[in-house]
Amino acid sequence: MKIAVVTDDEKTISAHFGRAQYYVVFTVEDGKVTEQETRPKANHSQFTGEDHHHDEHGDSHGMDPQSQHRHGMMMETISDCQVLLARGMGQGAHYSLKERGIRPVLTDIQDMQEAVEAHLTGRLIENLGRLH
Repeated sequence: MKIAVVTDDEKTISAHFGRAQYYVVFTVEDGKVTEQETRPKANHSQFTGEDHHHDEHGDSHGMDPQSQHRHGMMMETISDCQVLLARGMGQGAHYSLKERGIRPVLTDIQDMQEAVEAHLTGRLIENLGRLH
């Protein structure tokens, strides 16, 4: 199993999925982390020149075709992961992750290592209040 975590400093979990600069991907075998690697992540700042129509045709924030395309670009580098940990994300990104077979988990825990360990031991409490 592979668990991706969004981060800007490779230590703490980013409070906003779309703005994070990196993923740290943890490879887990037999319930233990066996590998950890940092991968680049596309983010909102890279799409600043694009036209944003979040509510076009009645779409909810982040659910319009352009947003879904951007989310897909953000998720390309974690297509081999089964779980993504974040401290916040929009509904469109949450939906996009699930559509790609990646389980988004929103947590209050800031420390990456602590959150991954809590997830592996079944102690990680999901906070859907962090979904916006």
